[in-house]
Amino acid sequence: MRWACVLLPQLALDGVLRRRPDPDTPLALITGTPQRRILQTVNSPARALGLRPGLSLTAAKALVCDFATAEYDPAEIDRWHRFLAAWAYRFSSHVSLDYPRVLMMEIESSLGLFGPWPRFEARLREELTALGFRHRIVAAPNPAAARVLANAYDGLCIADDETLLQALGQLPIDRVGLDREVATALSRMGLRRLHQVLALPRETLARRFPAEVLRHLDTLTGRRALALDCYRPPDRFDVRLELNFDVESTQALLFPLRRLTADLAAFLAGRDSGVQRFDLLLEHAQGEDSRVPVGLLSAEREAAMLFELARGRLEHLQVPAPVRALRLVARDLPSFVPQHRELFEERPQQTLP
Repeated sequence: MRWACVLLPQLALDGVLRRRPDPDTPLALITGTPQRRILQTVNSPARALGLRPGLSLTAAKALVCDFATAEYDPAEIDRWHRFLAAWAYRFSSHVSLDYPRVLMMEIESSLGLFGPWPRFEARLREELTALGFRHRIVAAPNPAAARVLANAYDGLCIADDETLLQALGQLPIDRVGLDREVATALSRMGLRRLHQVLALPRETLARRFPAEVLRHLDTLTGRRALALDCYRPPDRFDVRLELNFDVESTQALLFPLRRLTADLAAFLAGRDSGVQRFDLLLEHAQGEDSRVPVGLLSAEREAAMLFELARGRLEHLQVPAPVRALRLVARDLPSFVPQHRELFEERPQQTLP
């Protein structure tokens, strides 16, 4: 078997940036108590201004007067993780979320469908970039090895065990997934690289270290299989985007609407479904949500079409109050069967009256 590790190093930051029209604005995600707010992570423009994770918000504002902030939300990280798993399910029936901020995909059975790995990898990167998520990708014969190699490499593809041992052996001992205490103890013994540890007699390791150390090394090298939970996509799509400011016109809702419909299209492709009808919910600061139903004559999943249909319905709405958030809910997700059309046949109108 062969596994691809898709590492998502800035999942929290990317989740916030992708809903902002200008991703080049300096941005910091903040956390901590109300008395002491701390910068958890920052984007590249903010880092260029001197902002760093761990800096207090007070010190950051003294250093830089103009930068945007957003709350660091672990629940949002989990939501984006699962959204990307639904996207990845299109390419592999075995996708795992067992590693934080990682999509682990079994790809051996997918290569016949999506082509040789270089072409397959390029497609994954293209779609992840279009979705707005930075990433690193490594392929290896087992998932544990793919995960640790992604700490040091991007674009590495290993197909055999001999090459795998060579690549693993060059990794620093503190980058191979061992407990910090174990890595420190090995370093004090003069063992800086994994190949030095693997060269030790197994009896020595078993005598000096907990049994988990040998089990982990055996998993990395493929001597011990690693069982991963298999992700299954949900039966509904329900995604909410909170806006950066109160919106009073439908025109200002088009950017988040385009992002939501693109996310819906990626979700549908992942589970090989279409959508027959969905609802847009406009959340107001006061009063009930405004509901905009969108119905189609047949199941579709093309992002551009979903956006145009939703925009057409939205533009007929008189917004009764400022909008704080936009939500898209789709429950009717039938199997998608592409319609066969003549080459120059115009696509029929899809909206329901």
